[in-house]
Amino acid sequence: MIFAAGLAGEAAARCEDVVPQPRPQNASRDYVGQSLDAIRERGFIRFAVYEDFPPWSWQGPDAAPMGVDIALGRIIAEDLGVAPRFDFVTPAETYEADLRNHVWKGPVVGGSASNVMLHAPYDSRLACRVEQVVFTGIYFTERVAIAYREDAYPDDAPVPAWFRFDAVAVENDSIADFYLTSLARGALAGNLRRFPTTAAAMRALAAGETKAAMGPRGELEAGLVPGLALHAPPLPGFARGSWMLGVAVRHSWRPLAYAVDDAVQAAVADGRLAAIFEAHGLTWEKPDW
Repeated sequence: MIFAAGLAGEAAARCEDVVPQPRPQNASRDYVGQSLDAIRERGFIRFAVYEDFPPWSWQGPDAAPMGVDIALGRIIAEDLGVAPRFDFVTPAETYEADLRNHVWKGPVVGGSASNVMLHAPYDSRLACRVEQVVFTGIYFTERVAIAYREDAYPDDAPVPAWFRFDAVAVENDSIADFYLTSLARGALAGNLRRFPTTAAAMRALAAGETKAAMGPRGELEAGLVPGLALHAPPLPGFARGSWMLGVAVRHSWRPLAYAVDDAVQAAVADGRLAAIFEAHGLTWEKPDW
């Protein structure tokens, strides 16, 4: 009891200066998602995954779901004894809007919330603010990295300071874009080449349009071709150069959240998750729980 009280005190202290979102008032839309028993009874579970988001989730030939998150969803579904179904969703302007639309309330027009959202970045302050969501099933540590042309940097891999002189590709309005734009009082901004996605930035790098590309390591690795390399150097002044990824479940369905977390942790422990990353040519970094 003393230990439990201590944990409760730590949680309260962590959230004491965070203002939570307003609680939902529309009772007619408050019942979304499904309990664990209902999911097992109907025989399938619905996962929200981002569309056109390699290497994590995309639709291949005949609209077949593909990617790391798809493989993880199948592991979770198998552990629960049900079939997986994947709802490919378009990112909203903010992550909190994604959680509202696909986890705890449902979109304003058409559709409904999914049972589980995959590829959910975890942040303790966000967890305090968005009380309608349980963040669990942490399975990966993502970090910002730099991909580069080996012929352009034959001796040393580039660091951000080099982009005062060399062109670097980034996804528009991404964390890498914001970081490089603000670094050194904007001295690098003129050498940024912005693209709609990190995948497009990597294609530009491969074509020789820039000497480097910066973004999340997993997305950069997915675009590597011969002649390109990747590293994750220290990033001066970067408050958040890495983050953990997990899943998000509506707060009403905690038994489902516990079952999903058990399935993810089992896949981490027995090596199945690492094998998924290896099969996609990616580096798996164990999360720092």
